[in-house]
Amino acid sequence: MAEQISWDELKWNDQGLIPAVVQDASTGDVLMMAWMNETSLRKTLETGQTHFWSRSRKELWHKGDTSGNIQRVLSICVDCDCDTLLVQVEPAGPACHTGKETCFFREFIP
Repeated sequence: MAEQISWDELKWNDQGLIPAVVQDASTGDVLMMAWMNETSLRKTLETGQTHFWSRSRKELWHKGDTSGNIQRVLSICVDCDCDTLLVQVEPAGPACHTGKETCFFREFIP
């Protein structure tokens, strides 16, 4: 059984954000990483679908609002430092705005 933590244990950065790694619950593939603020996390919990904070647009966004590729949340875990979320989802389509299944389709070669 997973340990439970409270809201006040979450460690938000100085902009009030926490990174959220989104993983396909059935395949284990990491689909994307996005930022959540308290409002987007609460909205995610209320709706059962992912909501994030866009740092560039400075607004909330619901994943799949324009594409239809929503992500149904199955669980949210917190790492040992309480500063990163792991959101396991059932995706309704590609996670990446490019149409790729995952945002991590490029290999870094130093």
